[in-house]
Amino acid sequence: MNNRGILEIAMAQSAIDLNCTAEDFLPDVDALKELSCDYELKVLKQADFAELYVDKWSNALCEDRKQLDVLWVGAYDGDTLVGLAGCSADCDSMWQIGVDVLPEYRRKGIASAITSRLAIEILNRGKVHFYCCAWCNLKSARNAIKSGFRPAWAEMTVKSKEFVDKMNALQINEE
Repeated sequence: MNNRGILEIAMAQSAIDLNCTAEDFLPDVDALKELSCDYELKVLKQADFAELYVDKWSNALCEDRKQLDVLWVGAYDGDTLVGLAGCSADCDSMWQIGVDVLPEYRRKGIASAITSRLAIEILNRGKVHFYCCAWCNLKSARNAIKSGFRPAWAEMTVKSKEFVDKMNALQINEE
């Protein structure tokens, strides 16, 4: 029996199931450089984003942990925010980056421009930044690589089977 079979048996006996799989990336300082796009980029601080805790920015900001949100880079089309990369102080020395771009502005280089700019801003503050995405989110993984990050570790979380079933049912209803 291979390791996967053993894991499946153990999870079934424990009433747990796979919740998510993710890949985490760390900066490659030799590859990190500020990328550009056709939109104005602005560095934002906590006072600038109180009104931004809405669904469209949920990867860049986390309302449930807003006390950890510390720094952002926004891309603007005139006065309209079209892309946002934010970071949370997940520990004293490492800040995690999250990115959102409005659907109609995707595939224009905004994600990599705001991600690379934020990564540089974080390094300038003496912190290490990391980037995490679900294994199935290939667009996000490509953004990490383009923005100067390299794969560093992977994570797999398990939750109660009841929790996973509930989350899967919610996802199906949203589609």
